[in-house]
Formats: sequence, C-alpha cells, structure tokens
Amino acid sequence: MGYLLTGEGSSAWQILVDDNSFGEFAVPGGSIYVQQDEKFTGSSPQWWYEKFWREDAQNRRRSRALKAAVGFVAGFVLALRFGLPYAALYGLLAAGLVAAVDWFIDWRAFWATAVWRGRRRGEVITGRLLRRSLGKHGYQVLDGRAIRDQASIDHLVIGPGGVWVVDNESWSPDTEIATYGGRLFFGEKYGTKVAKPLVGAAEAFAELLTRETGVKVTIAPLLAVHCGMLPRGGSLTVEGITLLKPRLVARRIRQTATPQFDDAQIELLARTAARELQRV
Repeated sequence: MGYLLTGEGSSAWQILVDDNSFGEFAVPGGSIYVQQDEKFTGSSPQWWYEKFWREDAQNRRRSRALKAAVGFVAGFVLALRFGLPYAALYGLLAAGLVAAVDWFIDWRAFWATAVWRGRRRGEVITGRLLRRSLGKHGYQVLDGRAIRDQASIDHLVIGPGGVWVVDNESWSPDTEIATYGGRLFFGEKYGTKVAKPLVGAAEAFAELLTRETGVKVTIAPLLAVHCGMLPRGGSLTVEGITLLKPRLVARRIRQTATPQFDDAQIELLARTAARELQRV
C-alpha cells in the first residue's frame, strides 16, 4: 500500500511510502493530478547546482558589464588626472582588465566544485600534485592501496620525513568544515564517521609495514578536501586526521623537518608496500 503526499507552490515535496521503502525528493510545482517531468525526478544537489549556474549566466554577464563600465570610468578619470594621452584607451584597458578578473573569479568558483559534481576525479588531481612536488625530494607515492577486508586508501606516501596515507573527499560548496569541542563537523553533522576509518586505515597500514619490514612505522592520515569550506588557511587537524586543500598536502608532508628514514629504508618500505598491499 502506498501514500502520496504533495504540497502547493514551487517547492512542493513528494513522499512515497510503501511496505518496503521510503523515499523523498523535491518536485517543483508538484501535484497529484499532473504527471511529473522526468528531468526533476531524483535530481541531485549537483544537478541543481549546474542548472542554477547555467540559468544565472545572463545575470553574471550583466554584473560583469556593470563592473567593466565602472572600470572604464575609473581608468578614464585616472588618465585625465595624470595627464596621460588617449584617456579613452586607458579606460578601455581598465574595463577589459576588470571584466577578465571578474570572469576568472566566477570560473574558478565553478571549477572548484568539479570533483563534487563528478566532473573530475579527486584522486587523480591529488596524485599528480604529490608526484610533482615530492618526487624530486626522495618521496615515493603509491596510489590505490588496500589491505584485503580491512582498509583502503587513495595514496600512500613514503619518504625521508615518514609515511602518510592520503584520501580524497568532497562536500557541497556551502558545507562548513569546522571543529567544536574537539570534534569534527561537516555543517551540522558529526565527522567521526569520516575521521575514524581513515585513522584506522593508517594504523592498519603502519602495523603491516612494521611487521613485514622490521622498521618502526607510524603513519599520519591526511584528507584532501576538494570542495567545502575549510577554516582560514585551508587546513584543520581534529580527531586524529588533518583535513586540507589538495594543493597544501605536499607542503604539509615536506614540513616534517626531522628525517626518519634513509634511502635504503624508504626503498624497503616502498617495495614491501607494493608487494603486500592489494592494488585497488
């Protein structure tokens, strides 16, 4: 037996309940008498984000034109003030510069959500950054490693300063990532379910490498956040993990000033990890 509940207006909600399932999804202008358009059925936050972005293009162009006009006036007035020839040319240059900067800011804000929207793969981005920044400093990066039936991670980094596991995650652009009372929060939700598995994976990997190589290993877990609002500075350490922007991961690893392993130990650990850890 099923029940269909609808509301009036442009943000009506449909809730379908039967003996075996419960679902909820937003349906603009929902009605029990009008068949719903399939493009609204099951639409995700990412789908809505792209839809609103496209629909807002005209408003962004108008805003950019207004800013460019202000830039033209400012450039023209400054040219007159300093007695420069061809004041109108300086106005045009200022307008073009303002428009270009405004376009870049808008593009960068949208591109920053690419991983969250499923347009790019976070592990590919982070892996490339790690190799580019760490490879020349004696670090080795292994991607997609797992201990069967126990733990898996996106990247294992082994180098002079120690060993790290790095995972990749992404949240909606308006999700505030913060710590309160020593606990991790994503918006209003606790983040323990994210932190605890990564800490457990680091401990499991450290135990395996220590056992197989005889080299005492401790592993620091890092989480590369591709979309979401981190505190000022782009990093946060709480509940045993460090969350940070992907571009900061390699820098954080290199900040370990005290060498822990020599070249032979690094090679031993890397070969052991490649042999013992399952490739994902």
